Amino acid sequence: MPVVSLKNLVKNPLSVLSDVSSAKSEIDFQPETFDAHVMTTYGRFPVALTRGEGCRVWDSEGLEYLDFVAGIATCTLGHAHPAMIDAVTQQIKKLHHVSNLYYIPEQGALAQWLVEHSCADKVFFCNSGAEANEGAIKLARKYAHTQLNIADPVIITANASFHGRTLATITATGQPKYQKNFNPLVPGFHYVPYNDIQALEAAIAQLNAEQPRVAAILLEPLQGEGGVNPGQADYFQRIRQICDEQKILLILDEVQVGMGRTGKLWGYENLGIEPDVFTLAKGLGGGVPIGATLTKQHCDVLRPGDHASTFGGNPFVCGVALSVCQTLAQQTLVANAQARGEQLRAGLATLVSKYDDLVEQVRGWGLINGLVLTSDQAIDIVRAAMSEGLLLVPAGPRVVRFVPPLVVSAAEIDAAVDKLDRVLSQIAD
Repeated sequence: MPVVSLKNLVKNPLSVLSDVSSAKSEIDFQPETFDAHVMTTYGRFPVALTRGEGCRVWDSEGLEYLDFVAGIATCTLGHAHPAMIDAVTQQIKKLHHVSNLYYIPEQGALAQWLVEHSCADKVFFCNSGAEANEGAIKLARKYAHTQLNIADPVIITANASFHGRTLATITATGQPKYQKNFNPLVPGFHYVPYNDIQALEAAIAQLNAEQPRVAAILLEPLQGEGGVNPGQADYFQRIRQICDEQKILLILDEVQVGMGRTGKLWGYENLGIEPDVFTLAKGLGGGVPIGATLTKQHCDVLRPGDHASTFGGNPFVCGVALSVCQTLAQQTLVANAQARGEQLRAGLATLVSKYDDLVEQVRGWGLINGLVLTSDQAIDIVRAAMSEGLLLVPAGPRVVRFVPPLVVSAAEIDAAVDKLDRVLSQIAD
């Protein structure tokens, strides 16, 4: 049957929502005023979110939504979690920012937690995933120059990857759409197909044909923006072997999959390997802006003056991020991510069978999952889901992504699947 466009089906995604909350924004929000003053770097949905609790948010009109976006895999503990409220309150009353020219106890405590719970030995703190990946790129280049005597180092990344929006990280990103009109790009990157070991081995052989040039391989354990594509264990295990043999750094971008989202604390645990370097952001702070570059001792080559970040690792963000880490463990939220992820994939699989003209498959780990469509209707389905009170996010034109907070309940998973069922049934009729 032909696929019906939802653009006409759902002209006003808010029109069928019931007003279940009288909460109003404290700010007199006007979309026209917003658009007059804020740069148009985002395609925004016609909703202003003003309040949240757990896995639910409310907009400026008091309408309620089940949040399966979580700030795009960021709000680990959901909204207004008591642990974060307490950490924010206590830290802001004590000390919120000082320079990294001084010791910051909260930074040290957070770094200790991360090292004790991962394969890393040292941590550098910054503000975002892009910055964390920038730090990893700089580390790899210095490692190449000082440890491998490579004058013109190359970092291999994957097609359909996503590593950030700075010039270096959009160059590392293997998607031309993010690079358009930003030339000249940063030199020193080479792209290969994801999960294709023969292509990777051929690229290394080509790049190193005359003299060693490959300094690092930078990959996501699961590609998020590229369509929720999980890495294959045998692929990554062979890469680990190659890196060990040729002294190439293996860098994993865990910005989206780290902090328990995959049903394991770190994405690399799903692959049976350990990286030399990995990066974090998003879920680390549960919504406060923090990023981190984590490294093993043998490639900890950055020294004073090599790298810095004014706001990176300040007392406020580290105090809050530490509370997120501790709560993650205390409330066994990694296990919840695993169990609720299995439940969500099972529910979505029933929709694949029921609407096989519209959806092809479901894929993912833990609580990062993608529903693969038969056509480019991801954005339309996201809009229609809003009319059912469900927030989702695309991962490319044919994949709808599900990344709820790790505190999501079994009842909320069922509710999300039911809401999506109603959306898909509108198209199938």
